[in-house]
Amino acid sequence: MPTRTARTAWNGTLQDGSGQVELSSSQLGTYQVSFPTRSADAANGNTSPEELLAAAHSACYAMQLSALIGEAGGNPESLEVTADVSLGPDPAGGFKLTGIALKVVGEVPGLDQAGFEKAADEAKAGCPVSKALTGVDITLETEYQS
Repeated sequence: MPTRTARTAWNGTLQDGSGQVELSSSQLGTYQVSFPTRSADAANGNTSPEELLAAAHSACYAMQLSALIGEAGGNPESLEVTADVSLGPDPAGGFKLTGIALKVVGEVPGLDQAGFEKAADEAKAGCPVSKALTGVDITLETEYQS
C-alpha cells in the first residue's frame, strides 16, 4: 500500500506565527494554518489539524461503509458523511482531541434500516482512521433514507 505525504512550513511562535500545510502527494493545494484561528470559533480562511483530520475521517469512513454495505448485499447509492472533530484543554496540560462526531445519511437500496445501522457501526470500528484514533471518543449518528 502507498504512503501519502503532507508537509508543513511554520514561521514564528505559536501565538504569533503561522504556517502552510501542503498536500504533497496529491499536489492539490497549500493551506494556511495558525494557532489563533485553530483555537477560535471562526476559521477565517485557515484550516487546522482538526479540520484536516475531519476530512480524513469522513472520507475513510465513507469508503469503509460503502464496502460493508456492498458486502451485505446493499447498494450504497448515496452516502453523506460529516465528521466534527473537537479540540479542548487536556487536564494533563495543553490540548487534546475531545471527541469526534460522525454523522452519516445513507440511501442504500437492498438494505433495511437495521442492516444499514449494523454496517454503519462496523464501519466506525473498522475504518483505519477510527482505528488510529482509539484514544478519542467517537460517536455515530445515522439517518437511513429508503
